Amino acid sequence: MAKQDAPRPTDGELTILRVLWDRGPSTVRQVHRAICEDRITAQTTTLKLMQIMTDKGLLFRDDSDRPAVYRPAFTQEKTQGQLVKNLLDKAFYGSAGKLVLRALSTKKVSAREREEIRKLLDQLEGDKP
Repeated sequence: MAKQDAPRPTDGELTILRVLWDRGPSTVRQVHRAICEDRITAQTTTLKLMQIMTDKGLLFRDDSDRPAVYRPAFTQEKTQGQLVKNLLDKAFYGSAGKLVLRALSTKKVSAREREEIRKLLDQLEGDKP
């Protein structure tokens, strides 16, 4: 059986996922408070979005306690990988090199990030026969 891809999250869903990836399993209230640090929204909006995300398979809901606790169904790495693959296919015609060059030319890269990029390139070079 082939692995099923995770549903692609919307921007609002990604905001919730970021909170859960950073803070771990959380209640709607906890997620809502974290979101409100950056923008004001109604708690009912957060609740509805998290219910939709559960229905879509993006979140798991644990009802064994009250209030219910939510956690992501997929890791941050898996979700990011899927989003990058989609962007790569749609905007860069499958060219990873063009994607990386555009990303590097769009925003300043820190010394630490440059070192991580160098290590990855060295690993990729080491994989060649």
